[in-house]
Amino acid sequence: MNFELKPMGLVGVANEKCDALIVLVPQAFKAGKDDLSVLIGQALKSGDLEAKPGKTLALYRPLQSNAVRVVLAFVGDGAALQVRKAVLSAVGLVKTSSLKKLLMSFAAPAREDAVRAAVAAIADATYAYTQTKSKPEGRTLQKAVVAATNASEVQASFDRAVAIVMGVELAKEWANRPANHATPTMLGQAAKELAQLPRVSCEVLGPKEVAKLGMGSFMAVAQGSDQPLQFVVLRYDGALKSKSPTVLVGKGITFDSGGISIKPAPEMDEMKFDMSGAASVLGVFRALAQLKPAINVVGLIPSCENLINGRAVKPGDVVTSMSGQTIEILNTDAEGRLVLCDALTYAERFKPTAVVDIATLTGACVIALGGVRSGLFAPQDALADALMKAGDAAQDLCWRMPLDDDYAEGLKTSFADVANVAGRAGGSITAAKFLQRFTEKFPWAHLDIAGTAWKSGAAKGATGRPVGLLVEYLMAQATSK
Repeated sequence: MNFELKPMGLVGVANEKCDALIVLVPQAFKAGKDDLSVLIGQALKSGDLEAKPGKTLALYRPLQSNAVRVVLAFVGDGAALQVRKAVLSAVGLVKTSSLKKLLMSFAAPAREDAVRAAVAAIADATYAYTQTKSKPEGRTLQKAVVAATNASEVQASFDRAVAIVMGVELAKEWANRPANHATPTMLGQAAKELAQLPRVSCEVLGPKEVAKLGMGSFMAVAQGSDQPLQFVVLRYDGALKSKSPTVLVGKGITFDSGGISIKPAPEMDEMKFDMSGAASVLGVFRALAQLKPAINVVGLIPSCENLINGRAVKPGDVVTSMSGQTIEILNTDAEGRLVLCDALTYAERFKPTAVVDIATLTGACVIALGGVRSGLFAPQDALADALMKAGDAAQDLCWRMPLDDDYAEGLKTSFADVANVAGRAGGSITAAKFLQRFTEKFPWAHLDIAGTAWKSGAAKGATGRPVGLLVEYLMAQATSK
């Protein structure tokens, strides 16, 4: 789908031919003398368009517009959250098989955050997964035009929003694919394809290279599957080589059965989403190639399946990580931290300014925060604050969780340096404390996206989070240097 930003007011919007027109009406709207403005004013005065954020009024071929369908949507004070709610509702009213061109207009000068929210909402509302369908009924929308009288003022925000949408949709695509269509090898190939984009390069290490590095923890998880593990190293080089990069580490478990500590059968199909952290890293690199910020970024993806065969790791086994620390694997379903810890050790070689790992790590985080906010763990206040601010800007929210040393007490064991699980209490925190052991040489943050990476039920599918948060964070780093 193509997005375009046009400098137009309501008079110009009314003359545009399109399949659907959505007009975002703020509480400060002042009706002009043109026909469309008068219509909006009358709708507000009569109460047919309720002055409540998200309320809409749908019209078919009104004389005041050249659009087939028109939806007036009230956006309150015009802030991002109100705009997103209104756009999602409005697009739902016009999303038909004949929707090929959509025009969305701000009835008053647009805010930058509102433009970003509108673009993201249009993309979310019209996205359709088609990869494994025999008769795909995908997105019919070919072009979305965003109109604002102050288009030149919000152009940069619009461009960033479009790039983020491209990244989010790549992340959705790979996270949504069934495990037999998204093996570690296929994920590695997807990363290699990104290397065709400007300033992006890729290297994929296989079992032999990983063994040579001494990634015993990562290899232990992979040994239960016939699919070979892959360790992806992506690079975006937008600054001088002397500039230290930010490193993103994405958990790439392409299917998680739980191993010997097998998961319950209900909803186990959703464990194809366990590589959503890896998918988000792919999405971020897609956006970076579009935006071309003057920074360096490294993406690390340890990818494998967590399955069961005669070679599978067993509860009680002790393995040696790349860092040299030994780990007693008490629960084979706590495998994400086992692949991430070796990737975090590998990140040391880049002398990074910061490392952020992204993982569908714990069900405990879902219990704590639900599907609204991702869990954020970071010992350094500056890094935590920067990520929180980026999440707010992207409407991709997170919440900072504690990292008190007392939480690590349950990870003690008599048979290794550390156990891979503690008790049930504070499970998302003890998982983060495990990872923290491997991050002493750089500023580090951990995003637990187990509750936000996908939706279940009728709306089952990947969300593409936290691509928006990460891109906003990286772009902020680029402008601060």
